[in-house]
Amino acid sequence: MPPQPHPGTTGPSSAHPAPPATTSGLEEALAIERAQRLTDVVTRLRRALRSSIRTDYPWESLPMAQVELLQTLAAAPLRVGELAARQRLAPNTVSGLVGKLLDAGFVDRQADPGDRRTARIALTAAGHQQLLDWQQAHERRIANALGTLSAADHDAVMAALPGLDRLAQALAGAGGPAASAPTAGADGIKG
Repeated sequence: MPPQPHPGTTGPSSAHPAPPATTSGLEEALAIERAQRLTDVVTRLRRALRSSIRTDYPWESLPMAQVELLQTLAAAPLRVGELAARQRLAPNTVSGLVGKLLDAGFVDRQADPGDRRTARIALTAAGHQQLLDWQQAHERRIANALGTLSAADHDAVMAALPGLDRLAQALAGAGGPAASAPTAGADGIKG
């Protein structure tokens, strides 16, 4: 006769077995792992782009936050509050950044036709040129890096672009206000 479990136990061991993982639990864990991998790759890609661009086009005097403001203003002049909302920054932070861009001659203040008490911030010709130079430098760096990949990796990167673009749109829609016009992002990719 086989050994019988002790009273009060559910099997040969008195330890309680872990409940079986559900399919939805496994799917959620896999989705989180994929999101973590994507986040890691995107973070490393942005960091590599930011640091590598400085070898071709040194912007020590213009930090990324200011570049991102220029990119946002490329679509249309905006008030400081609108810029703050689109960049998800505090208005006083944006005011400080705008002040530095004004001093550099990359932006100027224009009368707001809808409200004479406020001004819109607009790119100057110098600001447009700086942004163009930034974009071209990024494009050169990305093209050079793509040229070092195998044909299969190059094709995989290019095939992923439509899905990454839709992901960016989904994140912008889920995260609140975002720039409505496609502009070059900090990573130099238009999106």
